[in-house]
Amino acid sequence: MPDGRLWLLRDSYAAQTAWAPRHVGKELRLSRLGAFDAALGVIRASAEADAARKTGDHDLAARHEHLAASYQALRDHYQQQEQALARAMTDRQEWEQATAGSRRLAIAADTELRRRHPHRKIEPLRSAEPAPASGAERQHPDLTPQQGSSETGRMGDLTVQRQAFRAAMNEHRQPVPGEDPTRANPGEASPAARTPWRDAILQPPKPQITPSAGILQVAAEHDIEHEAGG
Repeated sequence: MPDGRLWLLRDSYAAQTAWAPRHVGKELRLSRLGAFDAALGVIRASAEADAARKTGDHDLAARHEHLAASYQALRDHYQQQEQALARAMTDRQEWEQATAGSRRLAIAADTELRRRHPHRKIEPLRSAEPAPASGAERQHPDLTPQQGSSETGRMGDLTVQRQAFRAAMNEHRQPVPGEDPTRANPGEASPAARTPWRDAILQPPKPQITPSAGILQVAAEHDIEHEAGG
């Protein structure tokens, strides 16, 4: 490929990463752990309430029942977060699959340009995807539903992000000229309609196979016999 096409391929890396959903794997893990810990709290508080009632300490039983209800609400809160974060991670995986080929081409083009121009200063490829959440944002210390205004804001951001991603994904899936509508992967052109840049950057020459003299002689004799028989 000429250098100009390689530069175009390399520049596509920023465009492909710009619409990537934010990676929320760590936040998803923390939400699941939070829901698990809150569920244990419900079990412990309920057991303490039962024990207090058996001893006749109804005030203590009431306090543990109130604590169990708080843990229950906290568990529900974490589970709602988990569902939203799980959807965000599903979107992320879908994006990774949809852009895998183009991102590999961009990286290969960058590698080839560096090989061709070893003395030229080329800036490293940089992803334009959203930055992951900071450590403080991923932590949920002593969070209750009443204290969850910031969490509600982040969940709202995930909803907006999901809407933007679905719109970008639908645009990415628009048929291209020459596409076979029966193909399993929408948006990918049929082999006959692919432009040269969609193939590998480096193509080995096709081998030249010359028949041996013996094969040529057998073929000639076969042609003579066929003509005589006709």
